[in-house]
Amino acid sequence: MKTSKQIREEFINFFVQRGHRFVPSSPVVPQDDPTLLFTNAGMNQFKDVFLGIGTRPYKRAVNSQKCIRVSGKHNDLEEVGHDTYHHTFFEMLGNWSFGDYYKKEAIAWAWELLTEVWNLPKDKLWATVYKDDDEAAELWPQVTDLPAERVLIFGEKDNFWEMGETGPCGPCSEIHIDLGPDHCDKQHIEGHQCRVNGDCGRYIELWNLVFIQYNRDESGQLHRLPATHVDTGMGFERIVAVLQKVPSNYDTDLFTPILDEIGKLAGIKYREAAEDQQVAFRVIADHIRMLTFAITDGALPSNEGRGYVLRRILRRAARYARKLSLHEPFIYRLVPVVIEIMGDAFPEIRERRDHVMEVIRSEEENFNKTLDRGIEIFENLVARLQKEGKRIIPGEEAFRLYDTYGFPLDLTRIMAEEKNMSVDEEGFDREMEKQRERARQAGKFTAQFDHVDNWNVLVHCPTNSHFIGYDALEAETQICKFARNNGTYQIVLTETPFYAESGGQVADHGKIIVEDVELEVVDVQKQGEEIVHICKAPQDLKLVHARAVAKVDPAWRLPTMYNHTATHLLHAALRRVLGSHVQQAGSLVTPERLRFDFTHFKKIEPEQLREIENIVNEQIRRNTPLEVVYTSFEKARELGAMALFGEKYGEEVRVIIIDDFSRELCGGTHVKRTGQIGSFLIVQEMSIASGIRRIEAITGPKAVEFAQMNRDIVNHLGQLLNVPPEEIESRVEHLLEQIRETERRLKKLEAGQILGRVEDFVQSA
Repeated sequence: MKTSKQIREEFINFFVQRGHRFVPSSPVVPQDDPTLLFTNAGMNQFKDVFLGIGTRPYKRAVNSQKCIRVSGKHNDLEEVGHDTYHHTFFEMLGNWSFGDYYKKEAIAWAWELLTEVWNLPKDKLWATVYKDDDEAAELWPQVTDLPAERVLIFGEKDNFWEMGETGPCGPCSEIHIDLGPDHCDKQHIEGHQCRVNGDCGRYIELWNLVFIQYNRDESGQLHRLPATHVDTGMGFERIVAVLQKVPSNYDTDLFTPILDEIGKLAGIKYREAAEDQQVAFRVIADHIRMLTFAITDGALPSNEGRGYVLRRILRRAARYARKLSLHEPFIYRLVPVVIEIMGDAFPEIRERRDHVMEVIRSEEENFNKTLDRGIEIFENLVARLQKEGKRIIPGEEAFRLYDTYGFPLDLTRIMAEEKNMSVDEEGFDREMEKQRERARQAGKFTAQFDHVDNWNVLVHCPTNSHFIGYDALEAETQICKFARNNGTYQIVLTETPFYAESGGQVADHGKIIVEDVELEVVDVQKQGEEIVHICKAPQDLKLVHARAVAKVDPAWRLPTMYNHTATHLLHAALRRVLGSHVQQAGSLVTPERLRFDFTHFKKIEPEQLREIENIVNEQIRRNTPLEVVYTSFEKARELGAMALFGEKYGEEVRVIIIDDFSRELCGGTHVKRTGQIGSFLIVQEMSIASGIRRIEAITGPKAVEFAQMNRDIVNHLGQLLNVPPEEIESRVEHLLEQIRETERRLKKLEAGQILGRVEDFVQSA
């Protein structure tokens, strides 16, 4: 039997041999796409190509993408675990053509892989095509030996793919397999018929071949694209189940080790458990995979956005665990099993093992407290309703217990029955549907394709903006194009020394001089692969000449460079003092300060902070030259370089090496030697989330100013207290004790005076 690892490798190798570039999976937490809570398809990292605002140095790509889907068609969170073929986390195998091959090759290769490499029975396979896609309908019988009667026609709902409400879109052709009548889970329903694109488990979709050939505008009209693309996606768990000839995804080697471990912890085997307990097994097994990958890639449980999704999923797993009599935190103990199964394909989960386990354990403990609080809220609610003579718990209240305190509806129902009450389940369902609609709306986005109406083009624009700011702060350049927008100018230059905001480093400030007029650059952003300068001008300009001078403000850039290099030194020092579990979880680098978020589970002791600070300053005093290496992502990782949270890496990466102390992938600007930083001072350390700490620090002149200010305060206090600086602390403690003693004496004296006047009060009453 083929293992899941072999199947993944065979898919990737099949397309690599046909000229495709293997592209590693992007994180499941998108760092540069505010329209997505989670990466939900293999095409997400190539969206800029489909939108026409980005390019790649290759025309063909293949990968296995980590995906999370927690809402939408067939992916309702509350249904996961009740069937055996939908998941919150899954892998999507995919191959892409960017304006290269099209329908013929995509169909032929898909059939070849399925039937000749994996030897799936041809008589069990079906294809579907879009009703207007005559080309695909004709190609299936021509380039494969699939008979025309097993090529089915469907409408827009099933066979037309769209990125968003507007933007690139096109017909798709799906490949389905008939698993046989034994896989139908709807046989008990009168009138049910098994069919392709039906609603049972007999016919399942294996592979979706999307042919992107249109752009839908805001009016809903379709326009032919100048270049056509192929975007395919195959559910990895499903194909593994088919090739391993097992009844469901949960019977594959992707899940069975997790189910076995749950069984050990619960003292009951999955196959021997009751039906509702098997649902609990599946829920927990599915959810621990999602949690492991989401937390690894930077998400954390919270009360909003993707953090709220994580919290709901973790609590859902913990609720179902109670069906297995598992009441104490245990889900975190399943993380090593997930790593054992998938760590070779996705080594990042192995690197962040301790962090993931600690976050889940902490959240489990907090949920137990929340559940106890929910029981208290339930008791108070019931008491109030009974006092009012009501016997039905309103749907809104039942939903609040579910949404806020993690109570599933069946738990509320059971507890209500114990009180001789019932639940308004229809009202609960209405509230649940409102939440689903909010989730659907949050997941929508509008994608505009490759045109901005108000751009004024002066000279031909290269595909990519050329950044020269690593070596120069000033450049004679040309304006490719510009646009006016809300009183500011947006300008794209042929080459620029201005750094666009990225990877936690703020954008450069400065000026662009055009025709003796200075435009103040207040922000710089990337749009696709273009660097757009947002400028203020003293007057309305009519730009007709392309020539310009771009000048970065050194008073802005230099301290920013000090702080950025200092974050690399800080990261390395944290790992040396606190341990290798420390990973960057976010950063902000400005001219004023640096902010560094990292994984750690408890408050850092003062002596540890001092040691970290000393290590960084020692590296600064060494005045070590920085080495910059350009290489492939894979070779950079072999060199021991760490990838930073929030950074987007291309085919070629930039590695910042500081002797044998620090090696990190980074596209930001840095000093030439560590000595330029001057000095490093930690200002604050705090907790910002479960398992996440934050350090704020300053460098260079700002650190000197801070030290001088504190020196002056200390000297002034010494003069007020008439003691040398080293005795200020003990002197203040002595004064505070004197104040406390004086307050105690005053209270005693006042009490005595009041007692002495009691007789006078009585006589005068």
